[in-house]
Amino acid sequence: MCRHLAYLGPPLPLGRLLVEPPHALYRQSWAPRRQRHGTVNADGFGVGWYADGDPVPARYRRAGPIWADLSFADLARVVRSGAVLAAVRDATLAGADAEAAAAPFAADRLLFSHNGAVAGWPGSLASLVSTLPARDLLSLEARSDSALIWALVVNRLRGGDDLGQALADTVLEVAEAAPGSRLNLLLTDGDTIAATAWGDTLFHLAEPGHGTVVASEPYDDDPRWQEVPDRTLLVASRTDVLLTPLKDLKYDSAPAPRKEPCT
Repeated sequence: MCRHLAYLGPPLPLGRLLVEPPHALYRQSWAPRRQRHGTVNADGFGVGWYADGDPVPARYRRAGPIWADLSFADLARVVRSGAVLAAVRDATLAGADAEAAAAPFAADRLLFSHNGAVAGWPGSLASLVSTLPARDLLSLEARSDSALIWALVVNRLRGGDDLGQALADTVLEVAEAAPGSRLNLLLTDGDTIAATAWGDTLFHLAEPGHGTVVASEPYDDDPRWQEVPDRTLLVASRTDVLLTPLKDLKYDSAPAPRKEPCT
């Protein structure tokens, strides 16, 4: 159910991250190596990136498969960025939302993606709808589980939570309401990446001087890729990666995070 990737580091052409590696996100759209649920991610794709001098990221999203979009091939060749979030989509349920349902979702400086599915959707999250302001419900980009999760995350961020706390508490809240859900979330503001591993694979690669990548699966066979344990919160900068176990408790009372060395 989807593959996604976030990058912070020196500016690179989008294609260097998303197309050129032997098992890049582009190839994962039809031949993922680690995907546990679903086989082909052809229900849309998107990429968001940050440009120097503009605090709001740009997005390019489409409803079809990434391999069928020749315009993306041109864009990926020439657009450079030091902060990127991209995803290829395998829809949980059929729908008519088209590219509006494709990640990344956005709000102000933020980009977001969800790899997984909410068990019992949509009825299972009915109890959480009442926690959202009416404006957030009326402005949902799509009628999907990912869009509603994004609204829950945004609501926490507007309440003062940092990126990691907003993801952690949202995952625990949704998992309680809909047991058996897969909730790998990915969020960035262009300076920090926050992600959760909950029911599907997540990896990270941190290279001194070359930045940090967080992805559903490695895009090459570099032995320095490290798998994130299931039910873990990851918070990363361009140089550091911190891992915190996601227990059945709130983020602010969780054990101290473990720092992963850059090797």
